[in-house]
Amino acid sequence: MAKPFKTIGIIGRVRNTAIKETLNTLIAYLDSLNQPFFVEEETAESLEKSNVAVVNRQQLGTHCDVLIVVGGDGSLLNAAHTAVNQELPVLGVNRGSLGFLTDILPDELEKIQAILQGHYILEKRFLLTSTIELNGNILGQDDALNEVAVIPDAIPHMIEFEIYIDEHFVCSQNSDGIIIATPTGSTAYALSGGGPILHPQLDAIVLVPMFSHSLNSRPIVVEGNRKINILISPNNTTSPRLSCDGRAHINTPVGCQISIRKKSQWLHLIHPIDYHYYKALRSKLHWGKKLKHSE
Repeated sequence: MAKPFKTIGIIGRVRNTAIKETLNTLIAYLDSLNQPFFVEEETAESLEKSNVAVVNRQQLGTHCDVLIVVGGDGSLLNAAHTAVNQELPVLGVNRGSLGFLTDILPDELEKIQAILQGHYILEKRFLLTSTIELNGNILGQDDALNEVAVIPDAIPHMIEFEIYIDEHFVCSQNSDGIIIATPTGSTAYALSGGGPILHPQLDAIVLVPMFSHSLNSRPIVVEGNRKINILISPNNTTSPRLSCDGRAHINTPVGCQISIRKKSQWLHLIHPIDYHYYKALRSKLHWGKKLKHSE
């Protein structure tokens, strides 16, 4: 049995009635268990809750030992950056469409009690950290659990750039951009771009070109501790942008260098004891079920 949890933090982006209902149901359920919990400040304001213990997002780690996120994968991605920096393990309640990262369904909240008692699977997921530099100056920095992507600005156009891995030149490209994804992100944006699915326990990073001019351009998987540099060619007439988990769109001027490597802190993701990765893939991607052989 793993370590039980004593105090829960609750967070959710209240974007629709369904998420609000599930948050209220979760709060009522934890009350019925006499389980101590805190609701993140903005979440409590959205719910118009005045009779619950409230904590600022940046203080969750000092009051709680586990974070429950209600929403879809986007909500969990948003909360993950807070959780990683505060060393909080995260459990997701799915109110989104796919939910690769959020395992508990709204009608399965009873599974939470077993998890709080220590019956769960704890999985480590690494993040990427990216830095934009130009002439020795740092122009921007951000982290990503899913992917770092170089994308066009407001007007779609081809981007010319060079790829280096551990300072070794790999290739130059003319394409719509490139996606650099973790195993966690291999089932997100990178998958839609034609990248492979990486098992979450692989120590690997996948680079997926986006609509390259070259028919020989293909995704490549590299070892997870490699440093990846993207040099934005001076030949570009406009500046592309850097997107991290779809959150930040940071301008990347021509001639700048984007450095991408594994972040030192990891996300600790909690699954119920009956979680199976391949079952999740079958469910989310609608893969074929096991054939029933005649006896």
